[in-house]
Amino acid sequence: MRRPWRGGFWIAFAAAVIRPLSWLLTRRRWSGQENIPGSGGVILVANHLSTVDPPLLAHYVYATGRNPRFMATSDLWEVPILRHVLAGAGQIPVHRRDPNAQEALRDAIAALRAGRALVIYPEGGITTDPDYWPRPARTGVARLALATGAPVIPVAQWGAQRIWGRERRLRLFARPEVRIHAGPPVDLARFAARAEPLVRPTMATDGDQSAGGEHGSGGLAPLLREVTEAVMAGLTTELERIRGASRPAVMPRPGQEVIPPRQVAPADAAAGAEAGTASGSESDAGSTAHPGGGR
Repeated sequence: MRRPWRGGFWIAFAAAVIRPLSWLLTRRRWSGQENIPGSGGVILVANHLSTVDPPLLAHYVYATGRNPRFMATSDLWEVPILRHVLAGAGQIPVHRRDPNAQEALRDAIAALRAGRALVIYPEGGITTDPDYWPRPARTGVARLALATGAPVIPVAQWGAQRIWGRERRLRLFARPEVRIHAGPPVDLARFAARAEPLVRPTMATDGDQSAGGEHGSGGLAPLLREVTEAVMAGLTTELERIRGASRPAVMPRPGQEVIPPRQVAPADAAAGAEAGTASGSESDAGSTAHPGGGR
């Protein structure tokens, strides 16, 4: 008996297009899929390397049995055909510098409370770092985590920029190794007590507007920045692992302590670093990757 299309027609259509292209254009090295919960709301936080990494990441998430919901720029909804796929698959448009910007976080909060797997690029765009390390993140991921209590899973990816990088040269037949690794949930428990009196379900914009004058410097804005930096530290750790290199030290902001680079084990030493996929339905738990496989 054939399994019904998981997630409806448009998700099945997207999977039918993306998966063969992923197999054809890349050599996949996936790991850590067991860290993505098989059900319930979850925030998947990823670094952004290239315009081609979202479909490759979607394949990785889909292979765990979850249907990914991306927060993506609303400009994509202006592309013929693609806008129907995005809308039909339940993706969430982000209207930047627009009065409708707040709707994106409201929709994301609703998706998490409905038990969806939400994918967010906290940098707000493709990294501009010359070595493809993440650039400073916005606080949207912190707002989502504090408003919903959903676990935050860092998902590091590396290799998509070899298909299409900042030099804007398309290499369709290079078949680079694309590494994607999901780490354990970022521990945000230490922020919970401070967040409880400040969090509002409709928090939606960066800056100090939500902090309110009554909270002053101890209000919401500093808390959001701390949570965001904790999330990005977790993501950077996983990215260092699959790259086999430490991020270079950066000049600190005033009052910030300099943290020396860590020694990172090469990607070959990372547990479960062999290529493969998992299967299941939206309610099934993801499983550890297996060599040479793929859905």
